[in-house]
Amino acid sequence: MRELRKIAVFFFRDFAIARGYRGAIVLETVEALFGVATFYYLSRFIDSPMLDSSLPPGSNYFAFALVGFAFFDYLSVAVTAFDASIEEARQNRTLEALLVTQTPLPVIISGSAAYPFASLALRTVVYLAFGAFFFDFAPRQANWIGAIVILLASILAFAGLGILAASYQILFKRGNPAKWLILGVAGLVGGMMYPVAVLPAWLRFIARLIPVTYSLEGMRAALLMGANWTILWRYFVALLIFAVILIPLSFLVFAWAVRRTKVTGTLTHI
Repeated sequence: MRELRKIAVFFFRDFAIARGYRGAIVLETVEALFGVATFYYLSRFIDSPMLDSSLPPGSNYFAFALVGFAFFDYLSVAVTAFDASIEEARQNRTLEALLVTQTPLPVIISGSAAYPFASLALRTVVYLAFGAFFFDFAPRQANWIGAIVILLASILAFAGLGILAASYQILFKRGNPAKWLILGVAGLVGGMMYPVAVLPAWLRFIARLIPVTYSLEGMRAALLMGANWTILWRYFVALLIFAVILIPLSFLVFAWAVRRTKVTGTLTHI
């Protein structure tokens, strides 16, 4: 419970900062409406028999792209929230003080991402609500519980990638090609804007090696097809496997990066 309270402190710190920029929240909401509208009119333009045959049964391209756009953001937040928090602490000269406290490193990392993920959850609801109220997105038979479970497993899997990207930020300070590589590959082969089935065989193989593919396919199955656990379990298990591998590995790499910068005296260098 003490560690959960510490994570809550991180969350409310970030919430207090965000509350001071209410205009930015309004602009982000308006941006969400424009983004949803863009995909809606793009879906009216696209007409490909191959694409239609690759979509989930009973759905259309707009619903497919909206789910991809809304939930791909979780990967984006995962690979940017951790290193953004590190960079902010370095700029504020609080990084070294934070890392020498008795708070375990996993708690510090988890707390730094608590608010960004909570804020993104609200933004995702806004995306889906705009799609439902103003356009043709109507997930009437959606398996919402299944979607939430897939989402939670996705966040765990994505967090490992984000901590690995943050390790690069700790070591090399400026720029972070690690996160852009992760987002670039995931955006190309993960199925955000088009089904993985339309890719060449070698790209489909790469798609099966990254968690975002299973996340988006699971979310679409739950929201657009109303899939039950007979179908969803394979996506859930795949995401848990990624989480079990990536989270311990990422913590080990991050701890090594912190120790390395302490030895070289570059932990707080900007």
